[in-house]
Amino acid sequence: MALLLHDYFRSSASYRVRIALNLKGLPYRQQPHHLAKGEHRAPDYLRINPQGLVPALVDGDVTITQSIAILEYLEEAYPDTRRLLPAAPAGRARVRSLSAIVAADTHPLNNLRVLKYLDTELGLDEPARTAWYHHWLKECFDAFEARLQDEPETGRFCHGDDPTMADICLVPQIFNAKRFAFDLAAYSAVMRIFDAAQALDAFAMAAPDRQPDAE
Repeated sequence: MALLLHDYFRSSASYRVRIALNLKGLPYRQQPHHLAKGEHRAPDYLRINPQGLVPALVDGDVTITQSIAILEYLEEAYPDTRRLLPAAPAGRARVRSLSAIVAADTHPLNNLRVLKYLDTELGLDEPARTAWYHHWLKECFDAFEARLQDEPETGRFCHGDDPTMADICLVPQIFNAKRFAFDLAAYSAVMRIFDAAQALDAFAMAAPDRQPDAE
């Protein structure tokens, strides 16, 4: 039975999971929930994920929420597919660390519900919200670029010559940076890896504009 992915085409977290599923060659169906229209707050979906966030992955009688937990689940539940983490403990730790720069330290500050709160509750105008968004993107990419440039484990991708969880997290963040007109010219290693990833079908087919609910 194919996996079922509850997602939204612009969701960075959902984008990560789509890339991982494609890399692993796992068939899946999609159930979109339009975040801007509040579809993720429908009672039927809240029974699946009480947080009302996407993604959620259903694998038979197992439901997993939170994108990083889903990636880890796919890695452990489907060990005979393409690996998202290196074999060595030090390599696995490095990939998880790079992933966390995006998934733990940046994306939570810049997602849709935070931007809405800055607008509706704090009254920040669009230039102020954009400045907020760009500030945290700069923090993210400055650190990511420095590590890619300085650490010998960097290869064609973030860790070696095959894509890992770190690339899966990085690519959607770059997509969002482009969407919010953030200047990426200073990040040569980041953009080199982005271009290498975009040349792979697994990444290209997961892009927001390739999804059935894309507007």
